[in-house]
Amino acid sequence: MLMMASPFIEKLRADMRLRGYSLKTEKSYLGWIRQFIYFHKKRHPIDMGAEEVKAFLSWLANERHVAVNTQKVALNALVYLYHKALNQELGDLNFSLATKQRQLPVVLTPEEVQRILNQLSGRNKLIIELLYGSGLRVSEALRLRVQDINFSHSALTIRDGKGKKDRQTLLSQRLIEPLQQAIETALTVQIEDNKNGLGPSMPNALDRKYPNAYKQPGWMFVFPATSLCKHPYSGVLCRHHLHDSVVRKALQPAVKAAKIFKKVNCHTFRHSFATHLLQAGCDIRTVQELLGHNDVSTTQIYTHVIGQHYAGTASPLDRLISNQ
Repeated sequence: MLMMASPFIEKLRADMRLRGYSLKTEKSYLGWIRQFIYFHKKRHPIDMGAEEVKAFLSWLANERHVAVNTQKVALNALVYLYHKALNQELGDLNFSLATKQRQLPVVLTPEEVQRILNQLSGRNKLIIELLYGSGLRVSEALRLRVQDINFSHSALTIRDGKGKKDRQTLLSQRLIEPLQQAIETALTVQIEDNKNGLGPSMPNALDRKYPNAYKQPGWMFVFPATSLCKHPYSGVLCRHHLHDSVVRKALQPAVKAAKIFKKVNCHTFRHSFATHLLQAGCDIRTVQELLGHNDVSTTQIYTHVIGQHYAGTASPLDRLISNQ
């Protein structure tokens, strides 16, 4: 039996949707707010404040030993709760988040990328090739619609990416034919759905403004889900894009079969894309634009991976050997 959400939680959900928060953020924030309420024995947040928030965050840090980024998400959820939803100032929490040490991203060599790709086939291989060939996040690859692919200019348009930004990035020539085949398959699915008055899920209530948009090929997902679902906002039956868990489940056996002993996930291919472009002499500002980073300092982490921040510096051991 499904438990109904409380009126308070539903009110917060409606407020976040009004403010345009993503579904992922909505789910995360509501989860942390629920944990906060249960931690304080189901007291209503309006009857609590800075001291209770500080106690909860301290518990996460000292008892749960959560990661720094997890602490930040929990804090952001509670700041939203009080500052925006309840219009209640928390003041100075006098709480310091744990310091995050710089961690270099895991990067594959081109030969390791090829070994993994050799273990994949069909749709899953194409998606991983897009992550590496275009520097995409897995969610960006799966949200691609037919209209986002420009074959004549070898470009992809990423819409509503992280930070709600649009950007363009590269499309590998090697992927043109397999992408065209994937689009043909997707459009066949759309035609069958249209016969039943159904189609792809539409963004931002576009289906109300353009009721027949679901019939247009441009709006079809390149990688549609295998089953129908209800739209999370409208409740209308539709076909969403493939879930990212499908790709992740296909990737891990491929990494194992390729005998790669690094910690590899979907994001590793985006890291490898950036690193290999820099190694090939690509300008860091260009890489920043292709990745969609706001600040070049975010992109500079890849110069640390390849040692460019030590440009012109040779190991003293090498000099010692060369003098022999």
